[in-house]
Amino acid sequence: MDAEMIIKMIRDSKKKTPAKCYISGELDDLSTEGVEFVGGKDFGILFGDLKDINGVIEANRDKIIGYRIEIRARNSALPLADLTKYRARIEPGAIIRDLVEIGDNAVIMMGAVLNVGAVIGKGTMIDMNVVVGGRAIIGADCHIGAGAVVAGVVEPPSATPVIIEDNVLVGANAVILEGVRIGTNSVIGAGAVVTKDVPPFSVAAGMPAKVIKQFDEKTASKTNLVKELREIREN
Repeated sequence: MDAEMIIKMIRDSKKKTPAKCYISGELDDLSTEGVEFVGGKDFGILFGDLKDINGVIEANRDKIIGYRIEIRARNSALPLADLTKYRARIEPGAIIRDLVEIGDNAVIMMGAVLNVGAVIGKGTMIDMNVVVGGRAIIGADCHIGAGAVVAGVVEPPSATPVIIEDNVLVGANAVILEGVRIGTNSVIGAGAVVTKDVPPFSVAAGMPAKVIKQFDEKTASKTNLVKELREIREN
């Protein structure tokens, strides 16, 4: 996505403080304008913006015996993505913002964070606690190792996004800095800090990362992806 488009969306969005509120009392005829109510005659949960929830509580003071509010975010500009639109395996605890593209049969593991405008190719695995910054582009059939950081470039808007081409393996805790392009069929060693482009069919490691060898059959045998981890069987 274009950075200016994302900036405009954030600037112009109605900032929200999403919350949920547990309430008890005489709730048969509860006035719930502007929020979603799930519950029964004596206990339920309100979902909505904090301002609207507070309005419901104030309007029903005579019916509500007790309540507890939990804040999920504060002045949030963009919502989280609707996960049902992806044909991918997304594990609990992943945080995916709206306007993220995820290809078929991708895998997003626990604790991964995908920011607005990021693109994840089909069959790619984003491992545990990976951070994929805004507008970063990751190709198909990649593996981004646990704890890796793929830098985002929403700000400054003139910056070039990170591009990781197809069939790339990024080791655990590696960092790919702004504007870097990783060529197809390359391997980035664990803990590497990549500050410059890496050509296709290369193995790079170190801080800062340097090409240490070319991708060969031995490298391929050590970096094969497991297709079964990416299969999704429809119920």
